[in-house]
Amino acid sequence: MTLPVGCAAPQFTAKDTNGKTVSLSEFAGKTVILYFYPKDDTPGCTRQAQSFKAAHEEYKG
Repeated sequence: MTLPVGCAAPQFTAKDTNGKTVSLSEFAGKTVILYFYPKDDTPGCTRQAQSFKAAHEEYKG
Protein backbone atom coordinates (compact mmCIF):
# COMPACT_ATOMS: atom_id res chain seq x y z
CA MET A 1 0.00 0.00 0.00
CA THR A 2 1.37 3.41 -0.95
CA LEU A 3 0.16 6.51 0.87
CA PRO A 4 0.71 10.06 -0.32
CA VAL A 5 2.90 12.23 1.90
CA GLY A 6 0.80 14.08 4.47
CA CYS A 7 -2.29 11.87 4.23
CA ALA A 8 -3.91 10.29 7.28
CA ALA A 9 -2.68 6.81 8.06
CA PRO A 10 -5.26 4.03 8.19
CA GLN A 11 -6.19 2.79 11.66
CA PHE A 12 -4.16 -0.20 12.81
CA THR A 13 -3.11 -2.13 15.89
CA ALA A 14 0.39 -3.61 16.27
CA LYS A 15 2.95 -4.58 18.90
CA ASP A 16 5.62 -2.11 19.95
CA THR A 17 9.26 -3.02 20.58
CA ASN A 18 8.33 -4.20 24.07
CA GLY A 19 5.54 -6.49 22.82
CA LYS A 20 2.74 -4.20 24.06
CA THR A 21 -0.26 -3.94 21.74
CA VAL A 22 -0.92 -0.35 20.70
CA SER A 23 -3.38 1.24 18.28
CA LEU A 24 -2.85 4.33 16.19
CA SER A 25 -6.00 5.79 17.75
CA GLU A 26 -4.15 6.00 21.09
CA PHE A 27 -2.07 8.80 19.60
CA ALA A 28 -4.97 10.97 18.39
CA GLY A 29 -4.00 14.65 18.44
CA LYS A 30 -0.27 13.88 18.66
CA THR A 31 2.44 13.89 16.02
CA VAL A 32 3.35 10.33 15.05
CA ILE A 33 6.11 9.09 12.79
CA LEU A 34 5.44 5.68 11.29
CA TYR A 35 8.61 3.98 10.18
CA PHE A 36 8.30 0.93 7.92
CA TYR A 37 11.14 -0.90 6.24
CA PRO A 38 11.36 -4.02 4.09
CA LYS A 39 13.98 -5.99 6.02
CA ASP A 40 15.44 -5.70 9.52
CA ASP A 41 19.16 -5.34 10.27
CA THR A 42 20.23 -4.20 6.81
CA PRO A 43 22.57 -1.25 6.17
CA GLY A 44 19.80 0.84 4.59
CA CYS A 45 17.25 0.44 7.38
CA THR A 46 19.96 0.93 10.00
CA ARG A 47 21.05 4.26 8.45
CA GLN A 48 17.44 5.40 8.17
CA ALA A 49 16.71 4.49 11.80
CA GLN A 50 19.87 6.30 12.92
CA SER A 51 18.78 9.41 11.03
CA PHE A 52 15.45 9.40 12.91
CA LYS A 53 17.32 9.07 16.19
CA ALA A 54 19.70 11.91 15.27
CA ALA A 55 16.76 14.20 14.41
CA HIS A 56 14.76 13.32 17.54
CA GLU A 57 14.90 16.84 18.97
CA GLU A 58 13.50 18.23 15.70
CA TYR A 59 10.47 15.91 15.94
CA LYS A 60 9.71 16.82 19.54
CA GLY A 61 7.41 19.73 19.41
